[in-house]
Amino acid sequence: MKNSKKMVIGTLILFAVIAGLVLLLNRADETAQETGQTMNSKGHPPIEGQPTLGDAEAPVSIVEFGDYKCPSCKQWGETVYPQLIEDYVNPGKATFSYINVLFHGNESILASLASESVFEQDPENFWSFHKAVFDAQPATQEHDKQWVTVEKLKEIAAETAPNVDLAQLEADLNEEGTSAAAEVSKDDGLVKEYNVPFTPTIIIDGVMLEDPFDYEKIVSLIEEGSADNE
Repeated sequence: MKNSKKMVIGTLILFAVIAGLVLLLNRADETAQETGQTMNSKGHPPIEGQPTLGDAEAPVSIVEFGDYKCPSCKQWGETVYPQLIEDYVNPGKATFSYINVLFHGNESILASLASESVFEQDPENFWSFHKAVFDAQPATQEHDKQWVTVEKLKEIAAETAPNVDLAQLEADLNEEGTSAAAEVSKDDGLVKEYNVPFTPTIIIDGVMLEDPFDYEKIVSLIEEGSADNE
């Protein structure tokens, strides 16, 4: 009888522990959903070699996984990005890095190859080129039409990145085995490794935002990261 009672008590304790763990996990999940963010199991993406703005010693790292063919990325770049740069990157509170995503097929690949070529040849003017490519994206209802071409990308580069050799840019767009192609492949690997679900995907110190347009959440994560690193 004593052994049976011990078994029953032990079983009840075990069930209580399991129930407690489930409750805690559910609460953590609900909290993440309520705050519009999820912890990335892979941590924060590496930004070495990626186009990056801001003070390298800044306490917070922000990464955008973006696609030049993505209308939401264009919108994010016109609305959230300028405020983010003014409020946190320029003052040295955060860095901002961009990683290419290839969700829209061949045109996404072509634009990504161009961005990598420009970044390699003329890094000081990369962000001007970057913005100009998004500016060239047609209105939302027409974004599926083909607009990313070799000639268009060369035209944008000539206007925004004067140190780019346009012949080299064209070679990077058409030839395999270039360093630009290697960088695009690396970015595509990061997209898969970090399970990027949509564009733009914003990750701040390893936390992926469910709503990249929620500036209050972005501010909250940056301020939290800054406080943790003081």
